[in-house]
Amino acid sequence: MTHRVFGINDTTLRDGEQSAGVAFSFEEKVQIAQMLDSIGVPEMEIGIPAMGPEECEVIRTIASLGLKAELMVWCRMCDADLRAAATLNVPFLDLSLSVSDQHIEKKLRRNRTWVLDTIATMVPKALERGFSVCIGGEDSSRADPDFLCQVLDVAEKAGARRFRFADTLGILDPFKTRHIFETLRSHSDLELEMHAHDDLGLATANTLAAALGGATHANTTVHGLGERAGNAALEEVAMGLKRLHDFETGIDLTRYMAVSKLVAAASGRAVPWNKSLVGEGAFAHEAGIHVDGLLKDPLNYQAVDPAELGVSHRFVLGKHSGTHAIHQAYNRLGITLTPLQAQTILSQVRAFATQAKVSPGEPDLLRFYQAVEAPHPHAAE
Repeated sequence: MTHRVFGINDTTLRDGEQSAGVAFSFEEKVQIAQMLDSIGVPEMEIGIPAMGPEECEVIRTIASLGLKAELMVWCRMCDADLRAAATLNVPFLDLSLSVSDQHIEKKLRRNRTWVLDTIATMVPKALERGFSVCIGGEDSSRADPDFLCQVLDVAEKAGARRFRFADTLGILDPFKTRHIFETLRSHSDLELEMHAHDDLGLATANTLAAALGGATHANTTVHGLGERAGNAALEEVAMGLKRLHDFETGIDLTRYMAVSKLVAAASGRAVPWNKSLVGEGAFAHEAGIHVDGLLKDPLNYQAVDPAELGVSHRFVLGKHSGTHAIHQAYNRLGITLTPLQAQTILSQVRAFATQAKVSPGEPDLLRFYQAVEAPHPHAAE
């Protein structure tokens, strides 16, 4: 089967760090960049030069590491930000500018002509300094589609390489997203990048829809970190593109758990137990019918092979367990149960889980077994 190539531009170190209350240290940013590079992330947006000397120093350090990934920094579309980026040895700039009338008129106090003229002026300046340019279209999802096409025309003529379509407020759905990207793709030969926000829980879905509509790249962050409800999660987008649509990203997810743990610690944002793919419960099973089915054949209840993420299924004993799970748990302890013992212990497990709100551990299981194994006090009479 021929796989289509799709580019991931991970922005954990830029938009991910913009999550309220998240602040990576110098060392953490370097470690995250190295680890993302080691699993094959092809592009990384690593910071904002205009934030000042400390930010510039960590950007410069990451750029000196000889990483395989292409590196990008985020800039406003102005001369001051171009100057700030000039000494950082990063080849790719996202030059951001609002493209919706709401932002142009109410935020920038400008008009559409000014936006087009600014792109036409600033892109050549960046090219003269040796940069590749992505035009970051802030609030693209609220922009007039015809004006977006004008923006792409001016950007392409000026020499830009890519246009980033930002669903800044996370207001799109997958159907509208795909239609928009089909329109943009039919109009322009620029690389098209989706930057999705998760305000309605649709960032990953919208990113996949953009890929089907003609996008060539997408912004992601580890765990979906980012402003407000966050961005499209790197692990979800990479796995979704691969499993659902035969896109190849070049990312090795079998080593992703180490990335996940590093970012969780550095961000101070624990991974939710039920987080897709990387949460502790993502491949945990309790319900008796599911456990029985998995033991007979994993494909009965397996959408994603956990081995693709370097982990395995985990069976959890609890209120909804059945005797198959009880037998398996005790087999791992080297204990073979009779059917009656298994049924009796199952009742104890369900009572324990209901009261303690956790699964029983090995000491609990041994205690349950001792209770059913002990001879009845009148057995010798």
